[in-house]
Amino acid sequence: MSIFDRAQRSPARMQRLRIGFLAALITAGLLAGCEAAQPPTPTSGETGDETQAESERLAGASGESAMEHALKHLDPKYVCPMHPQIVRDEPGSCPICGMDLVKKMMDPMVGKYPEVALRPAVMQNLGMRIGTVERGTLWKYIRTVGRVEFDETRLAHIHPRADGWIEDLTLRAEGERVAKGQDLAEIYAPAMLSAQVDFLQALEPQPRGVSQVKADKARNLLRLLDIPEDVIREIEKQREPRNRLPIRAPIEGIVTGLKARQGMYVTPETEMFTIADLSRVWVMVDVFEAQIDWLAPGLTAEIRVPARPGKVWDGRVDYLYPELDPETRTLRVRLVFDNPDLALKPNMFADVIIYGGPKRDVLKIPAEAMIVTGERATVVKVVEEGRFQPIDVVAGMERAGEVEILSGLEEGDRIVLSGQFLIDSESSLQASFMRFPTGDASGTDGSEMPGGAHANH
Repeated sequence: MSIFDRAQRSPARMQRLRIGFLAALITAGLLAGCEAAQPPTPTSGETGDETQAESERLAGASGESAMEHALKHLDPKYVCPMHPQIVRDEPGSCPICGMDLVKKMMDPMVGKYPEVALRPAVMQNLGMRIGTVERGTLWKYIRTVGRVEFDETRLAHIHPRADGWIEDLTLRAEGERVAKGQDLAEIYAPAMLSAQVDFLQALEPQPRGVSQVKADKARNLLRLLDIPEDVIREIEKQREPRNRLPIRAPIEGIVTGLKARQGMYVTPETEMFTIADLSRVWVMVDVFEAQIDWLAPGLTAEIRVPARPGKVWDGRVDYLYPELDPETRTLRVRLVFDNPDLALKPNMFADVIIYGGPKRDVLKIPAEAMIVTGERATVVKVVEEGRFQPIDVVAGMERAGEVEILSGLEEGDRIVLSGQFLIDSESSLQASFMRFPTGDASGTDGSEMPGGAHANH
């Protein structure tokens, strides 16, 4: 069995033979170019006219590159980009899909996308729509999901200022609403009782100037023990210490933590009560890394919650946290909202919109016109009537079905809005055919396309 018989049974081997043959042709072309560079020496049997004609022929050949000369000797084939099993010796149309057959040959073009020609009937079958690249305004806004949380600047944690015992506890359960200054409980603390005695002693008549200084120091000690001012005045007026002193709410809000119990012994480390002022709340959101540039403190925001259909709360961006989440690649952002009717409850989920303002005079296209893959963003441009070419673009912000184009297109360019995926695929296949010869030019083994993609669609 000859080497050519064995090669026909193996497309891969046939591929290597063809590449070797092409290399031989290129080498022959290079040698021919070198020989053409030397002027011919007439032999005894040649006439002057024959020598001149041969010199002109060689001079014409020397103007070709080795690749061009070798390509002239290849047998061109025309194939369908979508059905590689359809192979013809001359240009024409695919009997299956109607696309124009493309030449199947090597081409040194790299990094460009070939043009694609479509007949009007094919364009109509694809439902192709054409649009125009325009300049206009895009409104920057971020749509995300957030969670309602306590405003940590409006939380009060109440601890005793001295060791003692809880007496006359007025709160019985968490969730109760309290007013600022309301009595929560009373405490008996020996240190507080001793401070009252010292205060009363300082009020006794003393040498001029000394009495006032001692009294002020004793009064400040009572304040440091968190004894209310009206109680201090009452002690001063009655000249009697009080065994039990009130513990009062420093702010208005909801009791969210209650660890104190009647008769319980407490120390300064004991958190007896936690009160949250819910008249203003935080909403925490996560914003994707690509949208961080749109954010700034003070921007307006609005939220909606499923528990209150149709109601909208207006707020603002309060703070951008300094680092991104390494796993989600998002930035934590804090929003502030007034909540006078307490309709927003901590841990509620909310639909959030952050408005970043307008971006004017931008080049934009409909988002449906752009083909986005993991490596590139492509738009199919109309070169002329019936001819199209994929163009790589650099996209900017996207909003409300429109995309900003930073480079790749110009204002007024016509682009394909629908049906562009098939055109992009055909152009990519044409580029593949131009760069890589297939293993079987006869088309007998057309079950796979370059790269292993199947042709049956």
